[in-house]
Amino acid sequence: MDVSEQPAGFFRRLGAMIYDTLVIIALWMMTLFPVVAFQNDAVVGPTVQSLLFIELFGFFAYFWLMRGQTLGMLAWHLQLRTLDGRPMRPRAAIYRFLGALLSFAALGIGYLWIFVDPARRSWSDIVSGTLMVHLPKAGGD
Repeated sequence: MDVSEQPAGFFRRLGAMIYDTLVIIALWMMTLFPVVAFQNDAVVGPTVQSLLFIELFGFFAYFWLMRGQTLGMLAWHLQLRTLDGRPMRPRAAIYRFLGALLSFAALGIGYLWIFVDPARRSWSDIVSGTLMVHLPKAGGD
């Protein structure tokens, strides 16, 4: 980790999560609109839920693996770093996604964990061997 990069704080991470949530909602709307229009009725059931879940994982895995940051992380100047300095692997993306799901299922405790962890890591950081850092702005931050 570069000396100028600091572990990301809670509120910056929260801002990125909110931003990504809005992008995901838009993605889901673009997916469901044609299905609803074609059926001319509401679409529910395990098939639709599975499709949306796969899209959710695909969104995060794609951005984590390709550039180490989602759109929300880009907007909030955050980036994932692996602890060994290598590019993120697909297995780490799966672990990170599962850690995030567990964090939400535990009412956010996994994200509040950054207040306890000396390296300011969330549960998803810990299980995936990553660290989320705050990137300094180009003009100095």
